[in-house]
Amino acid sequence: MIVNERVISFLHSLNKDEEGIVADIEREALAEGVPIIRKETREWIKTMLLVKRPLKVLEVGTAVGFSSIYMSQFLPEGGHITTIEKWEPRIEKAKINFARADVEDVITLLEGDAAKWMRELDESFDFIFMDAAKGQYIHFLSDAVRLLAKGGILISDNVLQDGDVLDSRYIVERRNRTIHSRMREYLYALKNHESLETSILPLGDGVALSVKK
Repeated sequence: MIVNERVISFLHSLNKDEEGIVADIEREALAEGVPIIRKETREWIKTMLLVKRPLKVLEVGTAVGFSSIYMSQFLPEGGHITTIEKWEPRIEKAKINFARADVEDVITLLEGDAAKWMRELDESFDFIFMDAAKGQYIHFLSDAVRLLAKGGILISDNVLQDGDVLDSRYIVERRNRTIHSRMREYLYALKNHESLETSILPLGDGVALSVKK
């Protein structure tokens, strides 16, 4: 955990619980061990959406659709989310959840490899939420910047890996070494990209907020 657990518990105590279908999907995802955005992170994302009021959102990594359904509640009239997922079981679950939440006219699900889809997309987005395989973020970056509108916001989640991304490769489990190495490369690229201004925050599992100049 990056931030003191007592602080996180206090912040959670201030937040309202989710309601309706969003609460149902959250409960089901947690019971099934599906990772979803942490409470403190999604509260912050909600605020960013209400400040930015993006009409076009791109989400990289749908999972079961929780985050896109959550974000759809805070879009302005006419706002739309395009989300990408390649794992078939989660694609099917996301489709079911989009129907349950009655957001099929607000959310478009692209099925397949995110890198391929991002290369093929030629529209611009006001807001991009990166929440896919952590070791792949660095490979998505060039297209994410290309697709991001001037003044647009790129939010990258889970960038500090509960603080483990700071550890020496000799301390990290072998299976995580490549992921952590690529994440450090990604964070360096964000902070030094000529088209972006980036802040990295110890929020949730670590988030990076980048704005396109």
